[in-house]
Amino acid sequence: GCHLSDCLSGMYNVRKGKMHLPVNRWTRRQVILCGTCLIVSSVKESQIGKMHVLPLIGGKVEEVKKHQHCLAFSSSGPQSQTYYICFDTFTEYLRWLRQASKVASQRISSVDLSCCSLEHLPANLFYSHDLTHLNLKQNFLRLNPSLSTTRGFTKLKSLNLSNNHLGDFPLAVCSIPTLTELNVSCNALRSVPAAVGDMHNLQTFLLDGNFLQSLPAELESIHQLNYLSLSFNEFTDIPGVLEKLTAMDRLCMSGNCMETLNLQTLRRMPHIKHVDLRLNVIRRLVADEVDFLHHVTQLDLRDNKLCELDATVFNNIEVLHCERNQLVTLKISGYFLKALYAFSNELVHLDVYPVPNHLTSMDISRNHLESLPEWVCDSRKLEVLDVGHNQLCELPGRLFCSNSLRKLLAGHNRLGRLPERFERTQLEVLDVQHNQLLELPSNLLLKADSLRNLNASANKLETLPPATLSEETNSILQELYLTNNNLTDKCVPLLTGHPHLKILHMAYNRLQSFPASKMAKLEELEEIDISGNKLKAIPTTIMNCRRMHTVIAHSNCIEVFPEVMQLVEIKCVDLSCNELIKCLFNNARGRMIPKACGTRTQYTSVRHACLFKEYSFLLPEGLCVAALSANNFCDNREALYGVFDGDRNMEVPYLLQCTMSDILAEELQKTKSEEEYMINTFIVMQRKLGTAGQKLGGSAVLCHIKHDPMDLGGCFTLTSANVGKCQTVLCRNGKPLPLSRSYVMSCEEELKRIKQHKAIITEDGKVNGVTDSTRILGYTFLHPSVVPRPHVQSMTLTPQDEFFILGSKGLWDSLSIEEAVEAVRNVPEPLAAAKKLCTLAQSYGYNDSLSAVVVQLNVTEDSFCCCELNGVPPPSPGIFPQSVNVVIKDRPTDALGMPSSSSGMASEISSEISTSEMSSEVGSTASDEPPQVAMNENSPAYPNEQRCMLHPVCLSNSFQRQLSSATFSSAFSDNGLDSDDEEPIEGVFTNGSQVEVEVDIHCGRAKEKQLLQVPVEASDEGIVISANEDETGLSRKADYSSTGTIGRRRGNGSVAPQERSHNLIEVATDAPLRKTGGYFAAPAQPDPDDQFIIPPELEEEVKEIMKQHQEQQQQQQRQYQMDQLPDYYDTPL
Repeated sequence: GCHLSDCLSGMYNVRKGKMHLPVNRWTRRQVILCGTCLIVSSVKESQIGKMHVLPLIGGKVEEVKKHQHCLAFSSSGPQSQTYYICFDTFTEYLRWLRQASKVASQRISSVDLSCCSLEHLPANLFYSHDLTHLNLKQNFLRLNPSLSTTRGFTKLKSLNLSNNHLGDFPLAVCSIPTLTELNVSCNALRSVPAAVGDMHNLQTFLLDGNFLQSLPAELESIHQLNYLSLSFNEFTDIPGVLEKLTAMDRLCMSGNCMETLNLQTLRRMPHIKHVDLRLNVIRRLVADEVDFLHHVTQLDLRDNKLCELDATVFNNIEVLHCERNQLVTLKISGYFLKALYAFSNELVHLDVYPVPNHLTSMDISRNHLESLPEWVCDSRKLEVLDVGHNQLCELPGRLFCSNSLRKLLAGHNRLGRLPERFERTQLEVLDVQHNQLLELPSNLLLKADSLRNLNASANKLETLPPATLSEETNSILQELYLTNNNLTDKCVPLLTGHPHLKILHMAYNRLQSFPASKMAKLEELEEIDISGNKLKAIPTTIMNCRRMHTVIAHSNCIEVFPEVMQLVEIKCVDLSCNELIKCLFNNARGRMIPKACGTRTQYTSVRHACLFKEYSFLLPEGLCVAALSANNFCDNREALYGVFDGDRNMEVPYLLQCTMSDILAEELQKTKSEEEYMINTFIVMQRKLGTAGQKLGGSAVLCHIKHDPMDLGGCFTLTSANVGKCQTVLCRNGKPLPLSRSYVMSCEEELKRIKQHKAIITEDGKVNGVTDSTRILGYTFLHPSVVPRPHVQSMTLTPQDEFFILGSKGLWDSLSIEEAVEAVRNVPEPLAAAKKLCTLAQSYGYNDSLSAVVVQLNVTEDSFCCCELNGVPPPSPGIFPQSVNVVIKDRPTDALGMPSSSSGMASEISSEISTSEMSSEVGSTASDEPPQVAMNENSPAYPNEQRCMLHPVCLSNSFQRQLSSATFSSAFSDNGLDSDDEEPIEGVFTNGSQVEVEVDIHCGRAKEKQLLQVPVEASDEGIVISANEDETGLSRKADYSSTGTIGRRRGNGSVAPQERSHNLIEVATDAPLRKTGGYFAAPAQPDPDDQFIIPPELEEEVKEIMKQHQEQQQQQQRQYQMDQLPDYYDTPL
């Protein structure tokens, strides 16, 4: 017990009484500080024997300056005594001073020994006879003699023994007559003894989280008991003894095993007003001619199995919770109804009678309602109405005439229009996003002069209604969200009618200009997002917005940007995916991306040239999310991506980001089983969080792409593992394919497991009030209810796989997987795709930390086994059809598969977070043109057996096709700034997204033999040279083994040949200049006009000539490959 935080002991020099009296001498004695008392041994028997007890509550602890490391302890009252203690070290002195001062300052005699790993009560604790409050929760206490002595606390009023290992009820507690509050929750109790009836003063009795099925009849003798909690036990019915406990007004039986609710039982309890039966398995209510239950005013039936509910028998009901059931119909009495919560059901009919004139808040979102009940418009006090995620086609006009309605949420419906004309409304918040609105009512902003927040994103709006018909305006609109519409330049002048506008989101519309005169009138603007338009400039009058802190304008055609960095409040500026040729930042460009981002957003996108190519937005400090990108993971053979979300904790995401890749690399050395090494990675990470003393936790998702180098015919495997609400979704053939699972209370098996471990689920749906995820990293004190075991799913990548998205909790709370996939499927650049996801989530209402990762895939058919499909590969998906990359090379049988580029751009290898690439429409050099597919019609095979390119049938006169391969590329966007440097990176001439990179000629060191090598068959992709860079940045090597195609097919059908000069130019322009801590890459696209054109009529002849020379070149190629092994296998996959 001496190791407790509230219990200190040791041998020190002690003196009793006043210092000036020579009678008292310093002697070496044992001193103990335990509970609320200072315990000092007698002079004669310093080790054992008589002990002097000095109560400290209300006393004093003072420093004695005349002696080094000396404290004076004094008790309170007229008979006070003083002990002087000299400590040996300054550290001990400070520890005793801090702890004793804490005890002396208490107003009540309380001791907190929670979370101290106690197995028995410290004996010295019982010297505190005046103790009134004792907290022993979250320990390892079992029934032992030490607990039997608790009857010695003659003044104890509150005792907390929750979350221990008692197993049986401690009978000694029943002998404490003064006890008014007792908590024995989560102790695996199976029965309550009859002796509890002796605690006549008991008022609060907590028995949650046990295995109780019944209560003793003697409980009725506790007449003062006004709160009895029986949640998360195993009751199948309401105990009859509760009928006698008339002082109780609340029935707390959530999380039990009740399948039916007998209303006759409730009628026999007229003292019960609040009934909490959530998280049971109630399927029906049994009335049996029950009269009205007048006494019940609050009823909580959420998270049950109800299919219909007739609650009219509760005629005085004020608050009803019935969310997350399976309700189709719902009937309620409306006499005194104040709040109704029925979201996440299957409601098609809602009947409230009579009209609820006291109703102030109603949430019936996420149901199947096709129309709003008429009585809603007649409710005179309704202030908040949420009807989102239904099937409403129209809203009644009278709804907007209400004098009480302040907040209307009608997003995610089928509204084609809003009522055209209505009188003045008191609406302050109007959300009509994700509907089919072509226009807003012409007098909406004229009449709604109280409107502060309007969200009409994701509609089909082409213009906006005016806010005023004259120069004067009464608009107080502060937040306007119009993202993802069809708005044109005509709507911009109408914004000037809202002079108090603070937040403006107009991303992904059709804006081409924003007049300077209009921006000048929005002086109070603080945040603007106009991304995804066709703007060529932002007006210089944005400098008039003195309070501006966030400017987001990515994915436009902006060439010049004004001096926004001179604004005092500016925190975040995003100009990526543009065409900046001139920046007026002067010496302020070091503040381009600040350390603390006001939008609390992390953009990450990934894409690789052959398999995937990666991009990311710089993660500012201060966010509660983090992302991981390791493209050359495990010696360039694999790739690893991750997203981590700490909810409101900033430390855990960064710990996960820095640690999990190393742990996974170690686990890969122990086992090759995807599920096993992923599970082990999360478990080891959990142990490391505990070792680091981190009590909080976070969600995580990891995506690992690997290819076994020993399996020459192997395919690429994508393995996803997640805990919490970070998830991954794969786009396969245009359809979303979830790779993750969110483990929350709505999961049947997880709820069952939580109940088995007797955890407490609070009303906000969190385990012990801490987290709403049942599988998450960290939170070790919640074990075994909350575990780090991830959901693991592996699959082989195919040419049908277009991309996959990793997102934090905020992304998936705002967008469905279908909407996310559809939103970015036609975005050719992954950086722009990731930014679009985050922009949409923010415009749809999410305002917390956010992270999105987009990985575009380009799995060629030479890296996909389709033998089971008779050698016929599946069709290529999306706007990025995959080419058939055929390379005729004779490889050694023990050679590792090499990356084979099938994209028209070079690839780099780097795990640094620093660079960006944009497409021509959004500032990138990547081609938006989908490549054509070319098949090798002369491939050798057995006549009756079709084989895939990974497993060709090799005859004596045939050539083996190139094995499965891919090239990794990584680049993160920080708009021209390195993540660690404040100054611009060397080699970057402009601070925009379309950066100019100095040519690095040393990468063009290809031998003439390889440069002149011509493959047998022409593909439709551009010439690809892969320039690899090691992780440390000390050396860069050119890998030319990826050269597997000839030129890009021209519009006339001809193919440009591969030429030495072109290769050298492409390698040189693609080679970035590396600086410590950062990495920039801006690959150049080959100009078709510089390529030699083969007329269409000569194509077949050229192919035939190459085929004739194929056999002669085979031996030469084999010898050359043997000579070039070090370069070939720089990045084996």
